[in-house]
Amino acid sequence: MGLFERYLTLWVALCIVAGTLLGHALPQPFAALASAEVAKVNLPIAVLIWLMIIPMLLRVDFSAMRQLGQHWKGIGVTLFINWAVKPFSMALLGWLFLRHVFADALPAAQVDSYIAGLILLAAAPCTAMVFVWSNLCRGDANFTLSQVALNDAIMVVAYAPVVALLLGLSAISVPWDTLLLSVSLYIIAPVLVAVLLRRWLLARGGQAGLQSALRTLGPVSLLALLLTLVLLFGFQGEQIVRQPLVIAILAVPILIQVYFNSGLAYLLNRRLGVAHCVAGPSALIGASNFFELAVATAVGLFGVHSGAALATVVGVLIEVPVMLSVVRIVNASRGWYERR
Repeated sequence: MGLFERYLTLWVALCIVAGTLLGHALPQPFAALASAEVAKVNLPIAVLIWLMIIPMLLRVDFSAMRQLGQHWKGIGVTLFINWAVKPFSMALLGWLFLRHVFADALPAAQVDSYIAGLILLAAAPCTAMVFVWSNLCRGDANFTLSQVALNDAIMVVAYAPVVALLLGLSAISVPWDTLLLSVSLYIIAPVLVAVLLRRWLLARGGQAGLQSALRTLGPVSLLALLLTLVLLFGFQGEQIVRQPLVIAILAVPILIQVYFNSGLAYLLNRRLGVAHCVAGPSALIGASNFFELAVATAVGLFGVHSGAALATVVGVLIEVPVMLSVVRIVNASRGWYERR
């Protein structure tokens, strides 16, 4: 690892602080960037995510996708965590911490809305960012792509019923434009670009040319990750400074469910004898969230100034730092994992 990659956690911390301070000091420029969106999908963030994930997708050998049947255990574990555990564990944690442990520190009129936001966040499995986490833990790129694609397909039919069940609502208005645009921007378009670019690189320089391009694009991917952090924390700089206690309280159940679900997925994969290069991304996909969809749904159902919208935004804020910590745990425990 180079100097930049070795101290990635430090750069992340600095970007979080810089984004928060800049967002508080310069609210107008960040508000202008935040308003550059289509169907609740922020376009500057979308561009940065492209720069993050296309280098990861270049590693995918699409001709090997037919061999994914051998990874059915890892896929099964991730689906179990994403759809049978995570939404329900978040509902339980939200009820425990917001209605009981921290109830006196929160505005009583907003507690139900906060819990709803947490459920909306947990019911949407992550799409784009997991390519970054998978790459950082040296995960199987083909497995990661197939798992994300399968989750997207399930989300189209399962997101609304799961949320409706947990919130007790008879009908959930899913922002289909946000869902479809996000899948198109973060999955379909980058995959097409990566397929064409990979073919061109292989035709031009063979495997050596492809590896050279990957080494060149690697720092670009991490730089885009850091700029994404600056923007995300800059967008919410004023809220962070204005409501630090509420944000800290909402972060507690989110943090617990991330570590609980990633740990459960990791242990189940080890129990089933799944290779570490599959167990790592399986744990990370099982724990991360599709925050664009969650934020859009919360705004549509409860309003932009609701507690639900704030709860989903807290998920956005802690997504990158906490997932980097999970990556570190997965990498550090590889020796233990493989000693079966």
